[in-house]
Amino acid sequence: MRSKKSSGPEQLGLHFDVVGLLAGVDEAGRGPLAGPVVAAAVILDDLNPIAGLDDSKKLTARTRERLFDEIRAKALCACIAEATVEEIDRLNILHATMLAMKRAVEGLRLKPAKVLVDGNRLPVLKMAAEAIVQGDAKVQAISAASILAKVHRDRLLQTLHEAHPEYGFDGHKGYPTAEHLEALRRHGACVHHRRSFAPVREVISVTVVSSA
Repeated sequence: MRSKKSSGPEQLGLHFDVVGLLAGVDEAGRGPLAGPVVAAAVILDDLNPIAGLDDSKKLTARTRERLFDEIRAKALCACIAEATVEEIDRLNILHATMLAMKRAVEGLRLKPAKVLVDGNRLPVLKMAAEAIVQGDAKVQAISAASILAKVHRDRLLQTLHEAHPEYGFDGHKGYPTAEHLEALRRHGACVHHRRSFAPVREVISVTVVSSA
């Protein structure tokens, strides 16, 4: 069974050279200064199509929330996984992202014959895999994964906001906005900030120097 694409494989330059289930994989949260990086893997059901799938960044928050529930209800299976702030700081963000993607694929209830991953890098997997640049706008299974990852991470950052309202996580979702950078300078870093990212590292360095 193969999941439907927004365009034919010849048009996209994809190589669907295996027979069996097709999983799409995408991530959310590589750029923020705080919180985990989240990945999702989705195997769609050709007999249960989902209208409106697209790159999560092109959708409104309300549409993403609606599609999140529909994907979870209609997909053959889906898995959402994370790499923690500690793992990001220890491994670097690229390797932590690959780890989250690997966890998402390995957490699928059904084993895909092939995995299509958004971007130009692949995690280490036990099955065939292909990286698709801008895949979240070209392959529906990747679009679905991007929506699951984005909504899940936004919900996590809402929870972080409730514990640390001084940083405004509910608005910028951890990204390095002017508001977030100002809050970092005013309050310092919390446990959820990524120490390996330059703006956080600089704030910690200034705090250490000031207190010395």
